[in-house]
Amino acid sequence: MILANYGTSNDAYLQRVLEEYRKMPYAVDIVVLSNIPKSLGSDVEVVVGLPGKDPHTLPFGHKRIFAERTGEYELFVYSEDDILITERNIETFLEISRILPDDEIAGFVRAETDPTGTLYYDPPHAHFHWDPDSVRSRGEQTFAFYTNEHSACFILTQQQLRRAIQSGGFLVQPHTGKYDFECSASTDPYTQCGFRKLICLSRLDDFTVRHLPAYKYKTRPYRHQAEFQRQIDALLEIEKNGRPRNLLFDPETKILHTKWSKDYYEPIRSEILSQLPAGVRSVLSIGCGWGASEGHLVQKGLRVVGVPMDSVIAACAEAKGVEIVYGDFQTAREKLANESFDCVLLSNVLHLVRDPAAVLSTFADLLSPQGVVIASAPNLGRMPIWLGRLRGKPQYRGLGSYEKTGLHLTSARLVRKWFKQCRLKVESIKYMIPPRAEAPHRLLGGLADPLIGNELIARGRKI
Repeated sequence: MILANYGTSNDAYLQRVLEEYRKMPYAVDIVVLSNIPKSLGSDVEVVVGLPGKDPHTLPFGHKRIFAERTGEYELFVYSEDDILITERNIETFLEISRILPDDEIAGFVRAETDPTGTLYYDPPHAHFHWDPDSVRSRGEQTFAFYTNEHSACFILTQQQLRRAIQSGGFLVQPHTGKYDFECSASTDPYTQCGFRKLICLSRLDDFTVRHLPAYKYKTRPYRHQAEFQRQIDALLEIEKNGRPRNLLFDPETKILHTKWSKDYYEPIRSEILSQLPAGVRSVLSIGCGWGASEGHLVQKGLRVVGVPMDSVIAACAEAKGVEIVYGDFQTAREKLANESFDCVLLSNVLHLVRDPAAVLSTFADLLSPQGVVIASAPNLGRMPIWLGRLRGKPQYRGLGSYEKTGLHLTSARLVRKWFKQCRLKVESIKYMIPPRAEAPHRLLGGLADPLIGNELIARGRKI
């Protein structure tokens, strides 16, 4: 067992984890990686030092130790110092590993517990999502792939560790990319070594590990057990062919840390909903995620139809009263052939699809005579991004090339162009101003908004 423990702030959690390991009925050797000397007991080996200059590289220290001691152990466990892995987790991992092919690893999801005992699962946030097409059976168990491979821990058998090392992707220098340093250290077996991490849906409780601090749930309601279970139930329906396997479009960009990807878990977007004209009674949401904004409109008495990002997250929107239309853009359009809507909503969709004008055109003719299209997108024409590109910052590398980045360089000018191609006239563009830019926004009366706003919201009508 190797635990990454930087500084002293998590020492209370570390002691709880050590206590759990000490009572296991195995011959357990424990190593703690730290940046400072510590006395944790005669049964704990403390390795002091950082693999790189950045303090966040500490977790990468487990790789060398695992490689040097590959032949000494049957099982290798790495985790951050606040992740509670139990005997039950380990036994279930060993049991399930026997039925998986060599290139698949049974992975864990982490969760927090609130004071009432309710679980809040960590994987759901940002663009991360279940892959509907990954649902599969292995023996009597059902598995699926979640695109957030980070659970702050992993377990490898000796055979799996040897394969990871032989792949050339395990013994690598500290690095970032899709994930930051800490997350990369615990996901490299899946992202770099040829393994695929699958979550056992039918034994989810046994593959859930606890995040001891338990503070994220307070601000992230979409992680509630009920919301997560809706997705699990949808996946189990897919396995029985009771639900389609579609994904509307690829939500992830290709740039550093997948910035500007589609957020599946947007909160209620009041700044977008405020653009709906009075009298709107029906809304079509293209690229619907978990449905916070859409559900809010349903509660206000509107009819809301969603073309969901995928058939799994659709279950969360359905629970909020949103009518769901499955299929790709064209299939959904055909199913809606006899419909008419007062508003077509595209929240952070257009910058990610290959042909934004084609998507707009596909649904624009569903507008009622006085209907509006409301579309939001990141404002990539703002000054900080241009300066970052000039300075060669890695997070802006490739911007301007859809092929390289998976997104368009959206600006008010480009959005107006897309609308015009679809015979839509932009009647207003609103910019979302980040807190740090409020002063110039007020000083210049909004004139600088195109240069400082981090998101734009366009509203248009048929010409």
